[in-house]
Amino acid sequence: MENYGKARTVERPSVCPFTDLCPDTPEVRVKDGSKIRNLLRFALSRLEASPSRIVFTAVGKGVSKAITCAEIVKRRLKGLHQVTKLTYSSVVEVWEPLEPAAGLDSLTVNRNLPAIWILLSREPLDSNQPGYQAPGRYDALWAPTASKEEGGGPTGQRAGHRLNWFSWF
Repeated sequence: MENYGKARTVERPSVCPFTDLCPDTPEVRVKDGSKIRNLLRFALSRLEASPSRIVFTAVGKGVSKAITCAEIVKRRLKGLHQVTKLTYSSVVEVWEPLEPAAGLDSLTVNRNLPAIWILLSREPLDSNQPGYQAPGRYDALWAPTASKEEGGGPTGQRAGHRLNWFSWF
């Protein structure tokens, strides 16, 4: 491949897996280089307006960023239902020879990249659908455990305090 350079990349548009969406549902297309604060500003401004649904989409390296954005939106706006769909998106890359006189042909490479579609809704969604997550409380996940609060950790020390080695002798 050292004799070739990428001429162009064409991403084939993927079909939305959510068939019952209104055409005016906002869609946030997350790319690898997108700034999370810009994506959140857009998504939260749309959800504060009239739409009760929003869709996050991403392909390839942007998938983890789309998941992060959806989780942040769910923490800021309580009570959102979620349905997640995983698909593949087709990308066609055309590689041209660096030296046309070398007699090399151009190459066409078809790649299937993972894609994610995350639907967040204020209205209840079909709970029997694969990928459904009901709104929940996440406070218990971040609450400190009783043993750490009362100093009952593995060394018997209080959280945030150094162990006094001389007290053992």
